[in-house]
Amino acid sequence: MNQNQSTSHILMIRPVNFGFNEQTAESNAFQNKTAQKNGANDAAQREFDSMVNTLRENGVDVTVVDDTLEPHTPDSIFPNNWVSFHSDGQVFLYPMQAENRRLERREDIINGLEDNFNVKHVIDLSRFEEDGKFLEGTGSMVLDRQNSIAYACISPRTNRDVLELFCKEANYKPVTFDAVDENGQAIYHTNVLMCVGSGFAVICLESIPNPHEKLVVKESLLSTKKEIVDISFNQMNRFAGNMLEVKNKAGETLIVMSKSAHGVLLEAQKKVLSNYGKLVYADISTIENLGGGSARCMMAEVHLPVNS
Repeated sequence: MNQNQSTSHILMIRPVNFGFNEQTAESNAFQNKTAQKNGANDAAQREFDSMVNTLRENGVDVTVVDDTLEPHTPDSIFPNNWVSFHSDGQVFLYPMQAENRRLERREDIINGLEDNFNVKHVIDLSRFEEDGKFLEGTGSMVLDRQNSIAYACISPRTNRDVLELFCKEANYKPVTFDAVDENGQAIYHTNVLMCVGSGFAVICLESIPNPHEKLVVKESLLSTKKEIVDISFNQMNRFAGNMLEVKNKAGETLIVMSKSAHGVLLEAQKKVLSNYGKLVYADISTIENLGGGSARCMMAEVHLPVNS
């Protein structure tokens, strides 16, 4: 089935108790505890609302769901880790490493989407949590939906067995590799080091230490006709890899990122990306510093068929 890479339908979760999550910090080097301060949730809400407004002003259909005070889910602003929505009507639920992140999975959110979208089948992979095996959605995997390829760096949060089961159920081919930051720590999610659009791929190639694996990833991208924008460790650390191609209702392509990611891109890189879509960005620095995730993590793309 030929799928579109991007969609104009985005689900976002508005935080009510956002903050530094101790349970995820061990494997997420992007989190910065010293940024925790009073009013962090208020700041995160302002940044969230501003990003939603930016998307809507650019013609994107954004469904906003409020988080609940109970149970406490400090990372609920990143829904793309627990759920993914596919053009054949399938919905996948994922096993999460942090116990307090497992509480983010909400049936009512999926039920609410059924007013406008056709949910045919929910495939729940969360049972793997009992075995200590995790796959955190489109954080763990960067999906090339057009070519049915799932790029994944293996990490404490991205287990090969669960990945292979997802690929079997969703009819994807896995391309796996190890990736580390400049300190040699495993990068926790693939979507902080790479983004795949319809005609481009942003990737931090220097984060893949194994020359063979690096070559396999590059060849896969080039064989699927992606123009590669190679970013540095410094750019990756400012979330330049954490962007997402979306469409607006008029069918125009947008490339959504954070203000910090946009600010660290070189002019030549922006020029290449601009050939593939309008660059859209929002200041989400509190969310980035405390949550260790950025613009892409905040958007769960709803590729489900629209109800007629």
